[in-house]
Amino acid sequence: MERAVGRLASERPVVIFSKTSCCMCHTIKTLFSDFGVNPAVHELDEMPRGREIEQALARLGSNPTVPTVFIGGERVGGANEIMTLHLNRSLIPMLKRAGALWV
Repeated sequence: MERAVGRLASERPVVIFSKTSCCMCHTIKTLFSDFGVNPAVHELDEMPRGREIEQALARLGSNPTVPTVFIGGERVGGANEIMTLHLNRSLIPMLKRAGALWV
């Protein structure tokens, strides 16, 4: 299942694994949307194999498992890591390098 996560994580410059009921997931999706980024979003609670994917994310080191954000195919982390990068002014350059932003 980790390979499936890797394939999904590489389908766009930014990929978010989320759940529809998760408020921090909503916050992270909104942040990227406000930047003009169009991430691939995988709502695990709406996917047939969502629980298996969530377990694979945990094995890859995601704790909590959602939200988990991949940028340029690499796991960046969850809400705390994304907000830290944003506050350190490192997130926008990372998004530009991954090809998720052009401005």
